[in-house]
Amino acid sequence: MATMLDSETKPDTRAQIRVEDVEYQRQDGKAMLARLYRPAGTGPFPAVVQVHGGAWVNKDRTDNDFISRAFAESGILVASLDFRMPPDAAYPGSLADINLGVRWLKARARTYNSRPDWIGMMGTSSGGHQVLLAAMRPEDPRYAALPLADAPGTDARVAFVISGWGVLDPLLRYHLAKKAGNNELLENHHAFWGTEAAMSEGSIPAILDRGEKVFLPPALILGGDVDEWVPLDTMQRTVAGWKKAGGEVELELYKGANHGFMTGKPDAPYARPAIERMKQFIRKHTG
Repeated sequence: MATMLDSETKPDTRAQIRVEDVEYQRQDGKAMLARLYRPAGTGPFPAVVQVHGGAWVNKDRTDNDFISRAFAESGILVASLDFRMPPDAAYPGSLADINLGVRWLKARARTYNSRPDWIGMMGTSSGGHQVLLAAMRPEDPRYAALPLADAPGTDARVAFVISGWGVLDPLLRYHLAKKAGNNELLENHHAFWGTEAAMSEGSIPAILDRGEKVFLPPALILGGDVDEWVPLDTMQRTVAGWKKAGGEVELELYKGANHGFMTGKPDAPYARPAIERMKQFIRKHTG
């Protein structure tokens, strides 16, 4: 299943990293790819499964390329996933793909000069929401539904999770989009979630408020303090709930920054500090 696509292999001698696409699963005969950003050297390297944003329905594994490259250049392996989105699959299809992607990378960690216990997740916007959801529910039967034939005993628990401007509360964002008259966002919510009940079921702060039994790896939540889709009090509520449930969590805020303040913008004012903050967090939780 882990087929290397030679035509997509891109050596990057300038950065001393290697970028290559690998098939991590097949769905209905279609290859689902992980873009690997491999550091130079022998490791062992911390590793990150990267989950792209795009309001749950857009973009692909090339999103956040500059972040993935910065990680790899500093000795952090990245596997940036493609996953099913509407119309191919609505919730929880993408969570099943992400769960499988984590297990796939853990099973091959040593092949890529990493360690299974040094693998975490990072995502932005809707990806920042999905990495938290996947990290909290690694054994949810819906999320763990896809078999990994060559490593059936591998679990999807991660060493850490990073949510960059994650849409922590999909139901709140839905109501905010309604208020703003943003029909495109509303349609994205309808396509992925279907119902408001599903949005609530997948809301990070609501899960914590309900006292669900969840796995809580060390978490870093970062975002702008004027995010129009993820209000500051939602971030604070999530952090408080994570801590109350016994988890370790850090909140990093960037003054005056809005949603997606560095999406596709490597030269944005807060881009470099945010990348350094994420790298520091990864190092802290990987030996």
